[in-house]
Amino acid sequence: MLSIGYAQNSLDRFLTPSDTLNPKRKKTVFISEAALGGLTLVGLNQLWYADYPRSNFHFINDNSEWLQMDKVGHFYSTYHLGRLGSEMLQWSGATKKQQLVYGASLGLAFLTVVEVFDGFSTEWGASPGDLIANLSGSALYVGQELVWKEQRITPKFSFHSTKYAALRPNVLGSSLSEKIIKDYNGQTYWLSVNLYSFFKDSKIPIWLNVAVGYGADGMVSGNSENTTIASIGSIERTRQFYLSLDVDLTKIETKSHFLKTFFSVFNSLKIPAPTLEYTPRESFKGHLIYF
Repeated sequence: MLSIGYAQNSLDRFLTPSDTLNPKRKKTVFISEAALGGLTLVGLNQLWYADYPRSNFHFINDNSEWLQMDKVGHFYSTYHLGRLGSEMLQWSGATKKQQLVYGASLGLAFLTVVEVFDGFSTEWGASPGDLIANLSGSALYVGQELVWKEQRITPKFSFHSTKYAALRPNVLGSSLSEKIIKDYNGQTYWLSVNLYSFFKDSKIPIWLNVAVGYGADGMVSGNSENTTIASIGSIERTRQFYLSLDVDLTKIETKSHFLKTFFSVFNSLKIPAPTLEYTPRESFKGHLIYF
């Protein structure tokens, strides 16, 4: 028991942000980010791009594809990669300016390189829409830190399995991990708003959020408004809008830096909760629990 307690205390001390700049930690952050980013890009190149021929760098206009779910995904990813980079520099004791300049730009830099890969592939192309979405995700994080010095509005993600992946597993994924990334029909992206942050004189629980979500259904291809599959006939694509309750895990008070780190990581996910859904086709529909 003593050894377990000592290990827990050691981990908590390690995760505690430094009050002043710790050069060793800062160097560790930069080396870790460069190594992990480099390995990820090499792996992505081999798994995603290697099977397709290269081309001269070019742009494409894919703004009408997937009912813009891919663009919202870029926005979400850039925000959270930037948040991670900023929090890692905070752990090293870097200044707020350094956190925002070097840390929050992590997501934008990473996804810009991915966009360059797309630009040199005949299968895809660099997308101005993706670049704007990437910039918007970084801007949401940096803007809130500059204006409010806290994150009051957090992009979040939820996923549920759908019937569409089985129809085109090569496009929408075959394994669960692939489906989470590729099946836009099962993805929902949220903007989760912390109520107490806007009404600090109220008795609203500090952790209570209201979330608005966006999703889409009926997509087995990127740009076809109506797609016909032999086994089930015509499929109509439709947008979905959601209103739900949520929890800001980072607002849960604890002295444990292990729990603070845990809450920070999983605050990127929407908590399952009662949800009101609106679609143009079916109007309003309630879900006792939606994820």
